Amino acid sequence: MDFKDNKAIYLQIADYLCDEILQGKYLEEERIPSVREYASIVEVNVNTCMRTYDWLQNQDIIFTKRGLGYFVEKGAKDAILAMRKKDFFEDFIPELSRKMQTLSISPEELVEELKKIHNS
Repeated sequence: MDFKDNKAIYLQIADYLCDEILQGKYLEEERIPSVREYASIVEVNVNTCMRTYDWLQNQDIIFTKRGLGYFVEKGAKDAILAMRKKDFFEDFIPELSRKMQTLSISPEELVEELKKIHNS
C-alpha cells in the first residue's frame, strides 16, 4: 500500500478497509482479518493497524467479539457513506470553493465540467 504524507497512516488504512467494506469484500457481521493479518496485508506495524481498528470501532464500523476477532458492524456501509459525505461537504467543498474563487471559475462552469465527466 502506498501512503501519502497528507494524512495519518492509520486513517489511510481505515479508508482502505472502508473501501473494501463498501465494495462488498467484507459483509455486515462478517469477520475481518485480525490486526496482525491486516498489518501484514498492508505492510505496517501491528500497533499502527491496532490504532486503525480502534478508530473504526469508535466510528461504529467494526466491533469485536471476545476471543473471536473483529467483525463488520451492522449498518457499516451506511455509517461509512454518512461519514464520507460529511467530510466531502465540510472539507472538500469549502476547499473547492476557495480554488474556484482564486481561479475565477463560476458554479455554472463547474456544473458543465461535471456533466462532461458524468456523460463520458
